[in-house]
Amino acid sequence: MSTTPEADARSLFVQLTGAEPTGVWSSPGRANLIGEHTDYNDGFVLPFAIEHRTYVALGARADGRIRVTSTFDDSVADVALAELDGLFPDRRGELPEWATYPLGVAWALLRTTGVAPDAVTGVDLAIASSVPVGAGLSSSAAIEGAVASALDETWGLRLDRVALAQAGRLAENEAVGAPTGIMDQMASMLGQPDAAIFLDCRSLDANVVDLGFAEAGLELLVIDTKVKHSHATGGYGERRASCELGARTMGVPALRDLTVDDLPRAKELLDDVTFRRVRHVVTEDQRVLDTVRTLREEGPRAIGELLVGSHVSMRDDFEISVPELDTAVEAALAAGAVGARMTGGRLRRCRDRPGGSRGRREGDGCRHRRLRGVRLPSPARLHGDSLGRRPARRLRRPFTRRRGRPAGSHHPDRGSPDRFPKERRSTLRAAEAATRPGGRRATAGLRLCRRRTPRSSRPGCAPRS
Repeated sequence: MSTTPEADARSLFVQLTGAEPTGVWSSPGRANLIGEHTDYNDGFVLPFAIEHRTYVALGARADGRIRVTSTFDDSVADVALAELDGLFPDRRGELPEWATYPLGVAWALLRTTGVAPDAVTGVDLAIASSVPVGAGLSSSAAIEGAVASALDETWGLRLDRVALAQAGRLAENEAVGAPTGIMDQMASMLGQPDAAIFLDCRSLDANVVDLGFAEAGLELLVIDTKVKHSHATGGYGERRASCELGARTMGVPALRDLTVDDLPRAKELLDDVTFRRVRHVVTEDQRVLDTVRTLREEGPRAIGELLVGSHVSMRDDFEISVPELDTAVEAALAAGAVGARMTGGRLRRCRDRPGGSRGRREGDGCRHRRLRGVRLPSPARLHGDSLGRRPARRLRRPFTRRRGRPAGSHHPDRGSPDRFPKERRSTLRAAEAATRPGGRRATAGLRLCRRRTPRSSRPGCAPRS
């Protein structure tokens, strides 16, 4: 194979067909600055496109069939376009899992436009990608965006980028069977360099927000923990069902329609687990709005506490973190990052602790202990109390009282806060770090840190054909 995914896609196409492709289309992966699990609750998200892309080489064929191959797997999927409607969603298990994404996009485009399968040409597709698979960077949305762009142009559908993103979501929800929102597809289709997409997932209104990392001398790092996840099998549906139950109980169309002021009533009406799922979504929506405002008014160096608050909420309220992610966040903050949080669709599996319930959190059956070092706060300390009142802007101490030590003392292995640079002390006051064992699924951690040396701007992330 060649050294670039675009060349790989071309080479794979030639191996499949013996001819050169008509063209090559691409779409980027994405990371999410803030706003996790708010998209399918009609809320707000702030994702951005990354430089890693998926490429699709395409050529037409005259027999009304669609044939797909990829660098993900040695298999080739070959079906008639007229058969797609019978395959999805009930018979998707007859296909290799990776093939349900590109074939699902073809099915979704035909279904949403009402175009008959015999009215479009058959195609051969060869797919190659530099987006890590299962790492929370939306490799699936990158496939969907590239395939949708290629088929839209080849079939003359003339859909705009929002419509293509909607087709990608339909493919992922029904053809693949993953109940995701539309954030990933919109970020992949609309991304721009050094900018995020502020997306209202109900109206699909999208605004470009300048991140200003380069001007502020910041580098945004996405850290892959190497622990894989899957939207279709990783507990995503369970979390979504809890959110839908919370919305029904509260009498609103979606959790986006609740505010922090509604949390006291939610606590009275909901069981503990459902309440914590609801609290995460409600407070995360507010954090997205606060992040957009802060970026515009104060710049990226002021968003650190919002990122940390998002991580704590996902770890303790939505319960989707794992030790690898918590450790990455802890290490990033201790090393001087402006802020750090998990990103992506990571979900964990939990084990009951042998010998009883000591050390387990109520409602999740997870083993739980604290490691030495800085410790992330509980959601109650971030949001005020357990009902979301009296939000605290800054926590007072980076370490907590343990083993009878006085409140003003610090762990002997860690030293005092004075060992950290002055600009780090405020962030440490806003972040304690804790980790929890028992996880099985995770994706990437995201952090902002100071750029050490100037360097030229990276290539743009906007989709191109």
